[in-house]
Amino acid sequence: MSDRDPRHDLGFDGPASARVYDYSLGGKDNYAPDRSAATDALGAYSVAHLLPRENRKFMRRAVRHLLDAGVRQFIDLGCGLPGKGNVHDLALAADPDAKVVYVDNDPVAVVHFQSLLHAVPGAIAVKADARRPDEILGHAEVTALLDADRPVGILMISMLDWIPDEDDPDSIVAAFRDALVPGGHLVICDFLGDNLTDADRATHDELTKRYDISVTFRSSERFKGFFDGLDLVEPGLVLAPEWRPDRPYDPPSGWLMAGVGRKP
Repeated sequence: MSDRDPRHDLGFDGPASARVYDYSLGGKDNYAPDRSAATDALGAYSVAHLLPRENRKFMRRAVRHLLDAGVRQFIDLGCGLPGKGNVHDLALAADPDAKVVYVDNDPVAVVHFQSLLHAVPGAIAVKADARRPDEILGHAEVTALLDADRPVGILMISMLDWIPDEDDPDSIVAAFRDALVPGGHLVICDFLGDNLTDADRATHDELTKRYDISVTFRSSERFKGFFDGLDLVEPGLVLAPEWRPDRPYDPPSGWLMAGVGRKP
């Protein structure tokens, strides 16, 4: 028998991105290390409390746009833990025949989604790493559910910030982008570095050392490259709350850039 602590394999001995995000949204599927990391971040940055909701609201608006555009298949990369208004909730409400694949490398997030979806037709959750696109696109459950000849919406919502530059996020995005057929869409919302102050960066470095959990902020120019070969849907690359708002919103945090690209 191994003396390895099983909590380590599930990430319970330190903060996990999905559970930190869950706590920030007021969820209950989190543990003391996650709450500690989230609380410190919320206390350190004046805009931190805006980020989870900006991110989540953009996702819902983007999914509704894709549904209006006729997309009925979705892959949600780095899905995190279930919340209110998940992709399958929106998609299946619009079309009971819609298909949704949730992907995360966090086993806790995947198990929660699998439990939620056990009686939901047309939606699955698989444990996989977005850094290996071929394994996801060729996954037996994914290929069985989705029709590769029909448009798919690839969602990268607060996912790329967890992939450091040394893991070549541009190639990762390109692999998913190249798999799209005409009418397919790429949706990205992630941390923008253009508006960070030196103090913000110093605090980020300190929190990274304290919790061994880091996110990568990228410039607006890097964001443009992720959409190479796609037609950006109006209004283009903008701060998340400014992408097709459907109601009044608070002044943007300035930390989240969002965009939707369509394969011509």
